[in-house]
Amino acid sequence: MVVLEAEPETAARKRPKAARSAGRDDGGSAAEREESRSPVRWALLGVLFVVMVVPIYLLVVNAFKSQAEILDNPFSIPLGGLTFEHMGAAISSPQFNVIGGYGFTLFLVVMVDVLCILLAGPAAYAIARSLKKRTQLVLLYFLAGTFIPGAAVIIPVIYVLREIGLANTVTGLVAHDVASTLPVSIFLFVGFIRTIPVDIDHAATIDGAGRYRTFWTIIFPLMRPAVVTVLILNSIGIWNDFISPQILLSPSSGHYTVTTAIYAGISQYSTDLTKVFPNLLLAVAPVVIFFIYMQRHIISGLTVGAVKG
Repeated sequence: MVVLEAEPETAARKRPKAARSAGRDDGGSAAEREESRSPVRWALLGVLFVVMVVPIYLLVVNAFKSQAEILDNPFSIPLGGLTFEHMGAAISSPQFNVIGGYGFTLFLVVMVDVLCILLAGPAAYAIARSLKKRTQLVLLYFLAGTFIPGAAVIIPVIYVLREIGLANTVTGLVAHDVASTLPVSIFLFVGFIRTIPVDIDHAATIDGAGRYRTFWTIIFPLMRPAVVTVLILNSIGIWNDFISPQILLSPSSGHYTVTTAIYAGISQYSTDLTKVFPNLLLAVAPVVIFFIYMQRHIISGLTVGAVKG
């Protein structure tokens, strides 16, 4: 009999709590719905969408139009007048060697990515696992490199490369690009490695593994999200870089990246829009497709080490 009387009392005690929690959930969801309906938010998103999409739209549409159609109405889409003639000329023309620049740019991207991972990985591991203040000062030193514009140091880099005999060489350009990608790479790696329990290192040490073996065989495979993010960001940055290859590699070197090939090819024909737009589309299309396909890896890699636990 006592049990039968206690059960309604317990149920009555639980009902208000459930009602209160339901009320909080309803209030939270209502607040989220109200925020999602905010006209200011949608207006800002609309402006940002227009700013980002309009240049891409103009680039794609005008790459398949004649000079007169581009000048008369660059925003129009003449469905019956679109032609692939200018795109074909841009691909086959020796003066506009954008397709030829794909090979050298890919070589540059692969070399810089590999060397960056080989150098940034062990450095980030040593910084993340050390508790000494001087090690943290080293991290601050690398972080300082992220605040220095690349164009501001290009002239000192030229003097340094000239002194060591690497001026106007592919090796000098690769060394410069690797050095410029290290600060952000080390910063992302350090943040991710700190989320990996130190007990894993201790277990590897007990099994007889050294620091290098522990990192490359145990820690590095766990860093896959951060490594993929670094590779994507570095690849896009190197592909779009114009100042470094243009200044560190003179035309006499015979090497052109995608961006420098466009500059060398269309700089003297800048008024001929049937040559400008197709070549620009050929230059940006691979990196845009690459970014759209890999964007989820970028987001996951940047956020995976942000919260520990």
